[in-house]
Amino acid sequence: MTSTRVARRAAARETTGGMTDPQILWRCYSYLRPHWRLTLGGYVLLFVINGASLLNPQLIRGIVDRGVENKDLQYLSWMVLALVGLTVVQGVLGYFQGKWIEQASQNVAYDLRNQIYKKVSSLSFSYHDRTEAGQLLARVMHDVDRLRFLDGRASMRLIEGAVMFVSTVIVVTYMNPKLAVLALLSMPILTLQAYYYSKRMRPVWMSLRDKISTMTSWVEQNLRGARVVKGFAQESAEIRRFADQNEDWLQVSVDSARVRAINDPLVVLITNISTIFIIWYGGRLVIQGGLTLGELVAFTSYMSQLAGPVRTLGRLIPMLTEASASGQRIFEILDTESEVKESPNAVVLPAAEGRVRFQDVSFAYFGRKTVLEDVNLEVAPGDVVALLGTTGSGKSTIINLIPRFYDVTRGVVTVDGYDVRDVTLSSLRDQIGIVLQETTLFAASVRENIAFGRPEATEDEIVAAAKAAQAHDFILEMPQGYRTRVGERGSTLSGGQKQRIAIARALLKDPRILILDDAMSSVDTETEQLIQKALERLMEGRTSFVIAQRLSTVRMADQILVLDKGRIVARGTHEELLQTSGLYADIYERQLRPQEVKELMERALRSGASENMPTSVTGIKIAVAGAVAGTGA
Repeated sequence: MTSTRVARRAAARETTGGMTDPQILWRCYSYLRPHWRLTLGGYVLLFVINGASLLNPQLIRGIVDRGVENKDLQYLSWMVLALVGLTVVQGVLGYFQGKWIEQASQNVAYDLRNQIYKKVSSLSFSYHDRTEAGQLLARVMHDVDRLRFLDGRASMRLIEGAVMFVSTVIVVTYMNPKLAVLALLSMPILTLQAYYYSKRMRPVWMSLRDKISTMTSWVEQNLRGARVVKGFAQESAEIRRFADQNEDWLQVSVDSARVRAINDPLVVLITNISTIFIIWYGGRLVIQGGLTLGELVAFTSYMSQLAGPVRTLGRLIPMLTEASASGQRIFEILDTESEVKESPNAVVLPAAEGRVRFQDVSFAYFGRKTVLEDVNLEVAPGDVVALLGTTGSGKSTIINLIPRFYDVTRGVVTVDGYDVRDVTLSSLRDQIGIVLQETTLFAASVRENIAFGRPEATEDEIVAAAKAAQAHDFILEMPQGYRTRVGERGSTLSGGQKQRIAIARALLKDPRILILDDAMSSVDTETEQLIQKALERLMEGRTSFVIAQRLSTVRMADQILVLDKGRIVARGTHEELLQTSGLYADIYERQLRPQEVKELMERALRSGASENMPTSVTGIKIAVAGAVAGTGA
């Protein structure tokens, strides 16, 4: 075995807690325990059906030896009827057996998908930061289906084949030991071929699973980014990249088909050669009087039953290895420990006043990249805190630590004196309303999106939240009003409309702590002014953290925090920071002052009819420049 293979197997065992393939398969089978009645019933019927299969050749033997050779029509008729009746019984029992086993395996798939979804939902943001959505989709769909097949028909056929093989060997040995030895000579060869087939197919199946995951991830990303692809006219390039991925998948599939194309005819060849020798030797025994013709026919029938399990084994062993690979990928998810864990002794956070404190807080993504260092902050209930800084300065990280999307690397974050690590996640996040910079809406109705945080909210409450977020009017203009379905990720809405619905969703929750991650980045000036008025009214009595990109947000803040390289380098009001912080003054000049000039110009233009205002654009600009200079900026 090469060092590469050794390393690959060691890595696979590490990701699944050191489990070997048999341990993985045993864990897969453990999911049948809640459905043991269906499983037990299916396997009991399996033994009954196998018993009937062993009886069939004996009936044929009687038909040939007594009915045909003795020309006993009555016996022949009764045996044929018995054979028909036995076949019907096998068919009826086979229906219930297949139904029960399939139902049990589908229940396993149902349980697994629920467990995976629950697990993925409980994992912290850091897990999703480094895991592709397409990979998760492939595991939920394709890999779970492989385990369903393993726990269902694959295992049933495997056990059925083993029982049939052992029972048939006993019967043919009892009938004619010499002929049985000749029949069994091919079994080691078939078993060896099945082993080598499985060994060659395992890496092929592993590669195929990986290719499926990669393809799923690629398609998911391109569908989600369809507007970007079209906007940059990259359709041809993306089609070529997809074709490359598809070709890789095709090549692995062709390799799989090539191995299968060699194995299946080889198994048939070995079986047929064995059957030919049995007919030759058995025919000699019939001629010599050592065997009846009926016994030879029955023996040949048993040979078919004997070869069947071996062929089945050859097909199922690769499926077992494939299921083991799928189980490994699924258990990697289920065994992943969330970096944000709820303490066993966690208490419910009482109705919060909204006092938030950061004490010597440092944070590093994945334990490596430090983005916050020694942050100290105390916010009184009802205060509005604006966060400013250059890209990567740590603004988003601060607001992500409050609802405990991530855990601090060092230090303490408290809400009303409670360490956020000592309270239940649900009670903490229930009291926090969030509007993220990247607005996410679901492919559901507008009403359902607004009521996402409070599904039990009344229609009046939903409408009130929409009005407060200045969304009510444009919602009424939609074809079905609040029942209008929005596209996936809100694709049928404008950026400003999505943002206002997201704000309404946060406001309906009536949180004590409000987090706005540049919540007005996608709205025009007029809409911003409307939302700003609503937010000023709704922020009263709430502790609010706002990543500020707008001058209007900065002005309403009780405290402005200026961050640089993960540290708070300045804090104060707008007027104070203009005098004391060079970094803030620079941010103001580059980002905020142009907005101020624009606002004053728009205000001047709207009131241009006033006799005190100049009528030309140049005159307005001069007046605005004087007004800005008068602010002390």
